Amino acid sequence: MSFVPGEFRIVDKLQKLGEDIPHSELRYHKRRVLVSKEFTFDAAHHLHAYEGKCKNLHGHTYRVIFGISGIPDELGLTIDFGTIKTIWKQEIEGYLDHQYLNESLPLMNTTAENMVVWLYEQMEQALQSDAYRSSSLQARTEFVRLYETPTSYAEARREWMSGE
Repeated sequence: MSFVPGEFRIVDKLQKLGEDIPHSELRYHKRRVLVSKEFTFDAAHHLHAYEGKCKNLHGHTYRVIFGISGIPDELGLTIDFGTIKTIWKQEIEGYLDHQYLNESLPLMNTTAENMVVWLYEQMEQALQSDAYRSSSLQARTEFVRLYETPTSYAEARREWMSGE
């Protein structure tokens, strides 16, 4: 039976590595690809030298999206989503989730604009560390988007982070 797009069917035979697809065919290309992973965290903060509601202690459910690019490996993976999650859990989340950000982050006004650059730096530092660096994948942080509310975010991009 041949494949017909849009037609409902149950697979005829489950593909087996080495029989139906050789290991050498798992990677389709060698082009840079971006993958994204999203996380949420709850935290409190207040802004200094700001005349508005945010000068008072308050909290947010933040949402952060990391965009990471790389060259797929021999399996066709740019970077495993689990690796991004591990970096988040081990290197970043502890500074943010259920924290008073004015104490847990480096000295800064805890604006979304300052925080998103810190997040970018943390992810990029982790990706370039010996634990995660792979010369064949060339994984790098392309962007970080930090939502402070469902409709308001700040973003840091690779091209803005280098040498400006």
